Amino acid sequence: MSEDKVPPQVEVDTNSSNDLSGADLGDGHLELRQHSSAEIESLGKWYDKKFRVFGAGFRFSDSMTQVVMLSFVVFMTPGMYNALSGIGASIKDVKTSDNSVVALYSTFATIGFFGGTICNTIGVRASLIFGGIGYALYSASLLCYYHTENKGFVIFAGAFLGVCASVLWAAQGSIIMSYPAEGQKGRALMVFWVIFNLGAVIGSIIPLANNLENKNSFVNDGTYIAFIILMCLGSVIAFFMLPISKVWKADGTRVMTKAHPNWKKELMDMGRLLIKEPKIYFLFPMFFSSNWFYTYQFNEFNAGRFNLRTRSLNSLLYWFSQMVGAVAIGTVLDMGRYRRSVRAKIGWVIVFLTGMAIWGGGLKFQLGFTREDVTPIKHADGTITPARLAPIDYKEGKYIGPMFLYMFYGVYDAIFQNFILWTLGAMSNNPKKTALYGGFYKGIQSAAAAIAWRLDAMGHLYMAMFGSSWGLVQGSLLIAAPLILFKITDHTELEDDGMENIFDADELRSVKSTVGSNLPNDEKV
Repeated sequence: MSEDKVPPQVEVDTNSSNDLSGADLGDGHLELRQHSSAEIESLGKWYDKKFRVFGAGFRFSDSMTQVVMLSFVVFMTPGMYNALSGIGASIKDVKTSDNSVVALYSTFATIGFFGGTICNTIGVRASLIFGGIGYALYSASLLCYYHTENKGFVIFAGAFLGVCASVLWAAQGSIIMSYPAEGQKGRALMVFWVIFNLGAVIGSIIPLANNLENKNSFVNDGTYIAFIILMCLGSVIAFFMLPISKVWKADGTRVMTKAHPNWKKELMDMGRLLIKEPKIYFLFPMFFSSNWFYTYQFNEFNAGRFNLRTRSLNSLLYWFSQMVGAVAIGTVLDMGRYRRSVRAKIGWVIVFLTGMAIWGGGLKFQLGFTREDVTPIKHADGTITPARLAPIDYKEGKYIGPMFLYMFYGVYDAIFQNFILWTLGAMSNNPKKTALYGGFYKGIQSAAAAIAWRLDAMGHLYMAMFGSSWGLVQGSLLIAAPLILFKITDHTELEDDGMENIFDADELRSVKSTVGSNLPNDEKV
């Protein structure tokens, strides 16, 4: 917009769900309106008032408050699931465990690609509530198997969890990428990832404490029951989150969304996004890589080489290290002294070089054992020949090196996935679009994970799984380099972001630039 052009004043319709959000300046340019804290509080809604807790003030409708609540939802659901998975092969039948995970990621991949469409249709709160149910059911199926060996229930629960998780993660992607202001997206990711992985850390303490004196490979009832209760709490927390239309960003603008979208239009928008923004394809290999290495790290490195109590300790350290990695990469990606395009380049270099160093260190450890070395042999007469290499216990001196390696694997997972999410957030502030991005991300990620877990169930070489994990993350970074290094801009313009499509023409005309001048005192903002 030229400097001499004065935007017209347009009246506010306070009954609109998108009031006080933006204005059409008459030349096709859409501009968001910023509002002070006092203006927001004057709306009179309880969630817009500031509360004080331990001396700190916060507003329930503030985007970062909602991000923290989201973090605790995920803390209780995927966070606890990660803790359970992180100890590796948590039921006696490794093949059934692998097949349930294959079922999980197969449905996750299928439904996940449309997860953003579902989330945009039913809303983020309903998506998070529904998502949490699947995690509790999955843990219940493991407890059931422990007593009945019902393989079908475990596999069904895995498939159902894939459906639930696809919707939950689409909602997570929409919130974490669109709620924070542009200068706070790295910080929001850092907060989310730290709290999310704190769930896995605390969750890992449960099997560690319950099995501290247990030197065999299986967990007890108390472990599963604790996980079931905590996962149910995740859906309860989600119930108290606000709808998108009631959330304010830190810069005093609304998080805008079109109310009551039509699901057919949502599907058309998803197809249109893939056609009109082909740059997203450059990130698809990174999506594919981002959970592939979990199979190697959890079932082959951790479960293959350590006893249960040491696996539980490893899991705790792994998720704690993710918190450290999230703080590090989040700090880098929000450095105010550099423009966003420069931060994108710095982030890419860090992720690439860190991957080479950590996975390069992992190669030496992996050369020391094969699947055959750590697998007991069961003979036809029922006798079992112990594995050639006994599981490592944390009290042994040779544990220290692998312990640090596993911690660095956790650091790398955090910086790799946070960098993907930050890149997606740098491409859009539109919650409709970021929900679709989240669906693409989790759908492709889950398709890859289904393949990786199936390869493990088929008994493929440990070295093949290691090599594919390393090759995929480094290769995907090279493929994504043209987008990350040259297409990330310093600011996302609203027109380029498709934000004008959030409103109907009548809704755009209902927004004004001079805030509250004609409103009664109890409605001024």
